[in-house]
Amino acid sequence: MEINAARALAGARTCFVGIGLPSTAANLARRTIEPDLVLLYESGTIGSRPSRLPLSIGDGELADTADAVVSVPEMFNYWLQGGRIDVGFLGAAQVDRFANVNTTVVARGPNRPEARLPGAGGAPEIAANCGRVLLVLRHTPRNFVRRLDFVTTLGHGAGPHDRAALRMPGRGPVAVITDLGILRPDPETAELVLTEVHPGVTADQVRAATGWQLRTATSPAGAMPTTEPPSTAELTALRALKATRGGRDALVTEHP
Repeated sequence: MEINAARALAGARTCFVGIGLPSTAANLARRTIEPDLVLLYESGTIGSRPSRLPLSIGDGELADTADAVVSVPEMFNYWLQGGRIDVGFLGAAQVDRFANVNTTVVARGPNRPEARLPGAGGAPEIAANCGRVLLVLRHTPRNFVRRLDFVTTLGHGAGPHDRAALRMPGRGPVAVITDLGILRPDPETAELVLTEVHPGVTADQVRAATGWQLRTATSPAGAMPTTEPPSTAELTALRALKATRGGRDALVTEHP
């Protein structure tokens, strides 16, 4: 998942990075396929080159290694809303079939309190204004739901024309990368379609982990396309990047 997320940044010049999995993927891309990739974080850092994975958007490592640090209003008003960022990279707690995102609250059933999540942060502005958006999260029925408990960030709304009706300049989500495969919006309906599975994963496994009737794309030969397995160089770079976190995370064994 993380390696394919990094590969999705091929050709990008600038990336507005969310924390967690998006930050891992973006920093891996900078260390492998896109060494000149300019990473921007919500806290105002531009061109950060962290030597380790940042713990949050406020990690001092981002400021220490940045080309420049600007105010948060400038980051949003000039850089983001000004259309100067190619790719926005976000995580999610819930995603629906039109790539709308919930990171605010999750219903836990009758007589149980709601599960409160971190909230929107800059995600709504990132999804609205970046040239394109990538999402990365683990693929489970709890994460891929038919109906969001709360719409934090608009992906494609309820169909292909909603973004234009709201005058959102960016293309919105172009890929959702998970630990099972990659989903992309259908050009005509904007509904997410399974376009590739990772090696060893079947389309039926992905459907079983999805809360709606997921459609699949097939190759001209009728087979489900498969992502390229991680290379030794990619795995080495990813493990080295994660080892810099130290502490408990450095002791976790990585699996291809």
